[in-house]
Amino acid sequence: MNDLLNGKSVHTKLLYEHFIKQFETIGAITIHPAKTMIGIDNGHKRVAWVTQFGKNFIHIVFPFKKPYSDNLCFQKIAPVPGDSKQFNHHFRMLHGEDINEEVLYFMKLAYTQEKVS
Repeated sequence: MNDLLNGKSVHTKLLYEHFIKQFETIGAITIHPAKTMIGIDNGHKRVAWVTQFGKNFIHIVFPFKKPYSDNLCFQKIAPVPGDSKQFNHHFRMLHGEDINEEVLYFMKLAYTQEKVS
């Protein structure tokens, strides 16, 4: 885990910590660091991935079974190639306040939905 956060800005680390704390208010989570991203698991499935740490942002992907196009928080919604059952919803967090009611709604939805695929 420390390898993924090495060299990242203080701001980015604070964003990540805030995001994790917000997810923990929804339910128990487990963090799964990989080579290039961090998976967030609810004990049964991955509910989100932190895929990028920029200088002033973190990029998070939520997998859903259908596209939720009517929102203001996702910058991109894309089907997973070759998988008609998963749509990745891309969220870029620049400030702690970016986790608003709408984002919390989708975090809860990701946490409670049935396994994608």
